[in-house]
Amino acid sequence: MQKLFDSPAAALADVADGSSVAIAGFGVGHSYPNSLVIALRDQGARGLCIVANSLGAGGDFRPQILVQNDQVKRLVLSFSSRPGLPSPEEAKVAAGEIELELVPQGILVERMRAAGAGLPAFYSPVTVGTPLQAGKEVRSFGDRSFVLEHALPVDVALIRGYRADRFGNVEFRGSSAHFHASFAKAAKLAVVEVEEIVEPGVIAPERVGLPGIFVSRVVHTTTTYPAPKGLMGRRAADSNREYFGKPALSRSEMAQRVAAMLPDDAYVNLGSGLPTLVAGHTQGKTIILHAENGALGYDLLEDTTDLDVDFFDAAGNFIRMRPGGAVFDSVVSFEVARSGRLSAIVLGAYQVSAQGDLANWALPGQIGGGIGGAMDLAASGSHVIALMEHCDSKGNPKLVQTCSCPLTAPACVDVVVTDLAVLERIDGRFVVTALVEGFTRDEIQSITPMKIDFADQIRAM
Repeated sequence: MQKLFDSPAAALADVADGSSVAIAGFGVGHSYPNSLVIALRDQGARGLCIVANSLGAGGDFRPQILVQNDQVKRLVLSFSSRPGLPSPEEAKVAAGEIELELVPQGILVERMRAAGAGLPAFYSPVTVGTPLQAGKEVRSFGDRSFVLEHALPVDVALIRGYRADRFGNVEFRGSSAHFHASFAKAAKLAVVEVEEIVEPGVIAPERVGLPGIFVSRVVHTTTTYPAPKGLMGRRAADSNREYFGKPALSRSEMAQRVAAMLPDDAYVNLGSGLPTLVAGHTQGKTIILHAENGALGYDLLEDTTDLDVDFFDAAGNFIRMRPGGAVFDSVVSFEVARSGRLSAIVLGAYQVSAQGDLANWALPGQIGGGIGGAMDLAASGSHVIALMEHCDSKGNPKLVQTCSCPLTAPACVDVVVTDLAVLERIDGRFVVTALVEGFTRDEIQSITPMKIDFADQIRAM
């Protein structure tokens, strides 16, 4: 059996116009099959439907180049736009040149897994009560509503691994397995690029992350590209906003406050952006961090001169695994998330409503957005903490009676931590239980247009 090809170009020479192509990769630049992406650009197939978590950013070797080369007709993504990172796909979608379907990260991987497993559809609690529910069948099981999601088979999958043999058996490293296996299984033609091609038997059977029966072609990675910077959400951690002429907590102090709220031995997921800072205050504690790309039990790597590019969290930050930690793919990671096994989930937010509705993936009027894993996490039934500034950069309140931003999930937020206060949802209402020293109840109420109560005893933050 021979699945080895001499080059990425040879492996993709027969990709036809109009093909659906799944491209694995995480965040703005982690473990993309860059050599294959460049080969597909040079091959020139047109009218493609690209399925991906995101198209990456900031380089001429990530899937965005297919959009720039006018090869793409349709996109199925979890991230089509990111704050502060203008993208060619965002501009072309807005201009009506490319069709876009947004899919929550965990549902994307589940739709691919279903296709690989020969299952036509499944019901999911994710997207209930959100704009993404529109037009889909909804059915009740017990006392919960579920949305019907269809499998997502593709013609071609481009994936990346660590090592492979001529039978197509693939080994992954660290937390870089994420979407690769599920994408390959959903494809008629799965092509993998690897750092090393080895003889059969060199990869021990128990280390095979993707059996060769799912892999059509194997090529050697032709070019090494620089690692992403891995600092998402960790900038300006010590800056303070001012309200009423007085300084609020810094972003780092907010994160420290959340870390102090987490119980020992808690399993905790941290969303991208501001929640990522919480990880800097969990080192030395027994809190066990979970990342959607497939890591459990890790610490942020503060010295990135000592990084391993295959170990990163869902925000793209490089990590070091703790003793007793584990890595796995995104299928397993979202099994952990949606099954309610996490003790707490910390998410950023554009808005939180009086009913506990969460909105954190798009702004009103925005074309597309960045859903990521937030919808899957928020629908899990686990304890959800929203971590955000009390007002946005323009001074607009983020705690509102009713969300004007598209919802991530309804009635899911249990606690809100801002740079001014802690609010806990008790008996259906948010109650202020802690305030930053120097701020009064009247001041907080004046910039909080939702209905709130104040505890008899309010702690100082």
